[in-house]
Amino acid sequence: MSNILPGLIERFFTQRLVRQRNASPHTISAYRDAFRLLLKFAHTRTGKRPSALDLGDLDADLIVAFLDYLADDRAVSAATYNLRLTAIRAFFGFLAFEEPAFSGQIQRVLAVPGKLSAKREVSYLVREEIEAILAAPDRTTWLGRRDHALLLMTAQTGLRLSELVGLDRDAVHLGSGAHVRCLGKGRKERITPLTQAVRATLRAWLEEPARRGAKALFPTMHGDRMSSDAVQYLLAKHVATASDRCPSLARKRVSPHVLRHSAAMALLEAGVDTTVISLWLGHESTRSTQPYLHAHLAVKEAALAKVAPMAVDRPRRFKADDQLLAFLDSL
Repeated sequence: MSNILPGLIERFFTQRLVRQRNASPHTISAYRDAFRLLLKFAHTRTGKRPSALDLGDLDADLIVAFLDYLADDRAVSAATYNLRLTAIRAFFGFLAFEEPAFSGQIQRVLAVPGKLSAKREVSYLVREEIEAILAAPDRTTWLGRRDHALLLMTAQTGLRLSELVGLDRDAVHLGSGAHVRCLGKGRKERITPLTQAVRATLRAWLEEPARRGAKALFPTMHGDRMSSDAVQYLLAKHVATASDRCPSLARKRVSPHVLRHSAAMALLEAGVDTTVISLWLGHESTRSTQPYLHAHLAVKEAALAKVAPMAVDRPRRFKADDQLLAFLDSL
């Protein structure tokens, strides 16, 4: 019997992910990395080259050993651990249709549990901190005007970093009903409205000549599309500058995703329903918006204020009825 595993893996990526699921490049890259690690681990465990591995070699015991290797030897986080397992589960879900003869092995692998992790509270910035960051770029320079426009749009729209760097100049509509159109997670297109302030800033920015005919909305000095690392670098630079004006920023770890969280929290504070916030951010489910409710103290306090207080006696001061206790109480 010929070895079918290499062909199955190739079809999983080219047919299932690319053609049928229309998976994003980010998803394909994450799944590819998971399989690289898995095949290298299987090679060290079985002695077989990755291209010589059999489907039967990837049994539940090997998968569990691989996950233990990730956790113990590579010390990956629970999120990364679960991400690798998700890629493996997706492949074995594909195998359930392609190779039903291996159903027993497939079901055992699919039953491998993920790792529970403590969920951190959402990190976000308050208005004063955002305003300090927006004031940091030197707007007498081209780079400063670009950075200011980029940061202002991020703070208002809550776009993901990948969505932000993927924007072209024609993605912005500044007429009636000003908005920006982006291709989001899972290749889903969505439209996000723009405030008057962002609209005015972007109009001024788009009136500047495009660097070397750049199509990107926020290009580099040479007209190329900015990388994610470049955006993270410029944000860190302006946060460091803004920390002199707003010291609380020095105690926070600010990333583009924190600006996204801040946009969501601003909407929540304004009384916008979580279902609308979910649509605004491009979430698959409203469950993804729930962490903002947990993080927002004002919402909790408002809910507490609506609860009728319980009828309890006011606490009375303790009076000692023993001489020794009375002495101690008098000290």
